[in-house]
Amino acid sequence: MKRLHLFTLILFIAQLAVGQEFDRFFVDKTMRIDLYHTGTKGTETLALDKVYEEGPWPGSRTQLLDHLNLGEYMLRVYDVASASMIYSRGYSTMFNEWQTTEEALAGIYRTFHETVRIPFPKSRIQVTVSRRDKQMIFHEIFSTVIDPNDPTEVNKQKRTSPYASAKILDNGAPHQKVDLLILGDGYAKSDMVKFRKDAQHFSDALFGVSPFKERKKDFNVWIIEVESRESGIDKPDKNEWKENALGTMYNTFGSARYILTEENRILRDIASAVPYDALAILCNDNRYGGGGIYNLYTTCYTQVDTKGQEWQMDYVFVHELGHSFAGLGDEYYSSQISYVDFYSKGVEPWEPNITALNDPANIKWKAFLTPNTPLPTPWNKSAYDSLEALRGKLDRLAPDYYEKREPLYRQAMAILQDPAHAGKVGAYEGAGYVSQGLYRPSLDCRMFSLSLVGFDPVCRAAIDRVIDSYVK
Repeated sequence: MKRLHLFTLILFIAQLAVGQEFDRFFVDKTMRIDLYHTGTKGTETLALDKVYEEGPWPGSRTQLLDHLNLGEYMLRVYDVASASMIYSRGYSTMFNEWQTTEEALAGIYRTFHETVRIPFPKSRIQVTVSRRDKQMIFHEIFSTVIDPNDPTEVNKQKRTSPYASAKILDNGAPHQKVDLLILGDGYAKSDMVKFRKDAQHFSDALFGVSPFKERKKDFNVWIIEVESRESGIDKPDKNEWKENALGTMYNTFGSARYILTEENRILRDIASAVPYDALAILCNDNRYGGGGIYNLYTTCYTQVDTKGQEWQMDYVFVHELGHSFAGLGDEYYSSQISYVDFYSKGVEPWEPNITALNDPANIKWKAFLTPNTPLPTPWNKSAYDSLEALRGKLDRLAPDYYEKREPLYRQAMAILQDPAHAGKVGAYEGAGYVSQGLYRPSLDCRMFSLSLVGFDPVCRAAIDRVIDSYVK
């Protein structure tokens, strides 16, 4: 018992010391740093756009340095006077995904607008951004010095939000919780009742899935009623264009169902009205679709034209939040994508739920392996792939798509529900958009099949670690 009390005392002293570090280097505000990210395949340049002072810092005041090792990029902040690293965070970007498309491979250059956010420093800081190489080693690609007390360097203008906001789940102070902000896009003034219902629905859907269900008290959920001039979002392939406030669109990188926005500055200006750690954008449109990039945002559609398919929206929202919040990788490999060689052959990905299995004896989820499970883990892959090949020939946008897909879907799900593999963690070949050479932890998971199956043990643990990084 005395040892337990001693451990508790040591933990308290350690937390107190870290809290004092926050007070030493930061004030309770947020510094938003906007960047331009330009390049093509194999080349990139980051340039500073603007720096803003925003509201209270919503993130942890005790876990200032990133120990998750997630994301394609790593932001590091140093106190100039002491040369101490005082903040760091991993993240990914639209730019690094775009670099794997045919457009970038053709040598075309593009520019994306991006944002990183840090606690507001008291004194001059050096901000650096590093990117992983093909061997997952970080190399610095950007550095700048910012003086928070120089009014010519930091925009401190106060913004008055034109949109109503509310807190629909309140569990405590922002810096002690994960603050999820849900915004709407493509909701006209007449759609606001629907937006509020949608926001509550998807919040409930999230907290109905483990481990979010068990960690609900660690979250706050905010909404902002973003009003668009028109209902719906852009569908470039249909030449349908809407005056939607946040600029979300289908056909990102040429994929009909991939929804992202390139209007980052508008998004961040609007979001700054409330504290947030994670962003989710509900898109008031009827085509199956969504998107999610680690530490960027989640998108999800909110209408269905085919009765009985409403559950797919819940699947998309939670699946995409697995990407944007926890850095989980896609475990599926048979769907159409716009990426070319997204993962380097033979290199261990940073995502916690995908492995190249270069060293089976030290697989990254070794602690979760079911005893006596062979690595790789045999499964009825050939039969599953045959069904997926047939499904892939169907036109997903055709009115009879679901009718034709249904028998193939049922047969595929029967394979994934094989009782011989139920609950067993191993290394199942097929993940990360490729059929061979990458492996996933379980036969099925919310990151693999289009179903309401839960997250597997490895993904659940990864989500828990991210939640802990905000609240412990």
